[in-house]
Amino acid sequence: MALHFERTEYDARRDRLILEMIERKLDAIVLFAQESMYWLTGYDTFGFCFFQALVLKADGSMVLLTRSADLRQARHTSIIDNIVVWTDRADANPTVDLRNLLNDLDLLGRRIGVEYDTHGLTAFNGRRLDEQLQTFAQIIDASGIVGHLRLFKSPAEIKKVEKAAALADEAFDAALPLIKQGGDEGAILAAMQGAIFAGGGDYPANEFIIGSGPDALLCRYKAGRRKLNKNDQLTLEWAGVYHHYHAAMMRTVLTGKASKRHQELFDAAKDALLAVEAAMTPGNTFGDVFEAHARSMEANGLTKHRLNACGYSLGARFTPSWMDMPMFYQANPEPIAPDMTLFAHMIIMDSETETAMTLGRTYLTTESQPRPLSRHDLDLIVQ
Repeated sequence: MALHFERTEYDARRDRLILEMIERKLDAIVLFAQESMYWLTGYDTFGFCFFQALVLKADGSMVLLTRSADLRQARHTSIIDNIVVWTDRADANPTVDLRNLLNDLDLLGRRIGVEYDTHGLTAFNGRRLDEQLQTFAQIIDASGIVGHLRLFKSPAEIKKVEKAAALADEAFDAALPLIKQGGDEGAILAAMQGAIFAGGGDYPANEFIIGSGPDALLCRYKAGRRKLNKNDQLTLEWAGVYHHYHAAMMRTVLTGKASKRHQELFDAAKDALLAVEAAMTPGNTFGDVFEAHARSMEANGLTKHRLNACGYSLGARFTPSWMDMPMFYQANPEPIAPDMTLFAHMIIMDSETETAMTLGRTYLTTESQPRPLSRHDLDLIVQ
């Protein structure tokens, strides 16, 4: 099997989840998030774009319901022994297959948790699932249970993230020589992704973000490439990825010379990032981290140019996004604790002057101050 962790690691994760199930008096949990399945069993696929479900009972037994295309995928990449295939056919309703499977598992009338809040369960299939299960058992929304367990990284997971962070640095190293007058965004992207693949990394869970000129103010990927001018701005947000574990970075790099406004925004971004670092310690919450960001931006007169979130957790993620929960936003009560991998991004977009500035990197939380996982410094880069 193509497993990325020792069997004891998966056993420990299963035991942690079962303890959570017992606390919530769940006889079983039905998982639809690909991240949950990967974390619990190693199962690695993009087949979650179709209907599939992993059932874990409180006794530790588990069954995967999936399509025939993923049967061998599950056997090869996971510790799952019991795999049931639902058949593709006209008017197929795999939620009926799931109900029948739950019945075979003696779960009729039991208390079952369902992982609703995930891209692995569409609204269409969620409605069909409720139709099948509303009279079958007591259904509890179990969204977020596994996600919260994934927030705390084991030593083996931290090694994956550290490797991902090294790949992110290598991607930036590959990009920097190409960021100059006449530099092509397509060549920059190719160099960055190529460095990650050459280093043994993987595809990211979402596209790298790249934009220059006015597009440097965008926070999402868009189609269409551009070549850089003599005095230009290029915003990059990317992640090193290793065995699906992500370590993200974000920078705005300038060509030619830095304008007065660029320098002002960079100084503010750096101040805010350092304030966020100081707040990213046990005893504080994710909301406290955001407030440190907000206060710093306000002190620099940039409240209207900042975003309403300044980062989030990272880990093993699948399409469509490497963003994980929880996020740094106002009043988020989630406590900061050791062994979290957190991405903090300072994003300042001044639409009035079409000036962009970003600065972000991934951290590992500790018993005290967080440890940056990138070897790159925080200086303004002008090429």
